[in-house]
Amino acid sequence: MCFVPVFTVYKFRPGAAGGALHRRAPLQTGSGSVGNEGSRRQRCVQGILSSFFVARSPYPSPLEALQDRRASEEPANMPAALQDSSQMICEVWASNVEEEMRKIRQVIQSYNFVAMDTEFPGVVVRPIGEFRSTVDYQYQLLRCNVDLLKIIQLGLTFMNQDGDYPPGTTTWQFNFKFNLTEDMYSQDSIDLLQNSGLQFKKHEEEGIDTLYFAELLMTSGLVLCENVKWLSFHSGYDFGYLVKLLTDARLPEEEHEFFQILNLFFPAIYDVKYLMKSCKSLKGGLQEVADQLELKRIGRQHQAGSDSLLTGMAFFRMKELFFEDNIDDAKYCGRLYGLGSGSSQPQNGLAGSTGEETNNKH
Repeated sequence: MCFVPVFTVYKFRPGAAGGALHRRAPLQTGSGSVGNEGSRRQRCVQGILSSFFVARSPYPSPLEALQDRRASEEPANMPAALQDSSQMICEVWASNVEEEMRKIRQVIQSYNFVAMDTEFPGVVVRPIGEFRSTVDYQYQLLRCNVDLLKIIQLGLTFMNQDGDYPPGTTTWQFNFKFNLTEDMYSQDSIDLLQNSGLQFKKHEEEGIDTLYFAELLMTSGLVLCENVKWLSFHSGYDFGYLVKLLTDARLPEEEHEFFQILNLFFPAIYDVKYLMKSCKSLKGGLQEVADQLELKRIGRQHQAGSDSLLTGMAFFRMKELFFEDNIDDAKYCGRLYGLGSGSSQPQNGLAGSTGEETNNKH
């Protein structure tokens, strides 16, 4: 199966007068090297591993009950000290990544629920050809874009089984090396991130090297651990970038192979968007869900740290209101909304399905 751009991809040419744009050659990834790539990926994962060790609503109307209760008490898990995002969200660059990862290795021992979000440069290509299903198309769309693009930010928020935060810093926002003159991106996505406060000049000069971060992540106690629970929202692309980062390889051609690798690194995943299938009164993206649950955002939308924090808050509020504080792992654990058995209902036509699973997830 081959991938070609449905539309022309542009990027800035370094040194060109006025930052002129030039057209890139068509993007293709052939299937002739699948065997070699598969062998490389298998060796990579084996090498890594060898080096390291049904839901019921408790109330007739949960949201109405929430409104009644919130009228007479403070929001849960929201101490006054945490209202200031500068006190709870730590910015991580190349200069302090080692120090902050040392702190995380201590935090994860007591706060093993990790809410995660990423920011990435959008969608630049679409696969064409015949696909077994809409789900197959969505995975191939994810695969070819994750293979081509780079992660920009990763947000991690730590909580315990009761939804409480560690004292002091609760959220780490990792800022990766990204160069607007060399790396590929969707202009709309970059505009959105710049308007949200991302500093791309600083990403270019002080961003974290992804290969080095992968080494630190492997020894952090966050991955390959069954007791670590990952919380996310519509997170196929988020985990796609993390799998690519950890393996330093292209994503597998087949979706089931992707899930095999995913489940090795992240044995316990709860996708809030997938949980919403059992919460009929909840709908929309992360911010809409947070508004319905009357959660207060800390920090700026479309930054990975703030979004990861809001994701964790939404998970525990939904767990309390819709799942009697007991989520059925057999039904929900390891499912990603829009992929595999976690897929949403097929839509009419493939070309129009690219927006929701990426830029509009928040």
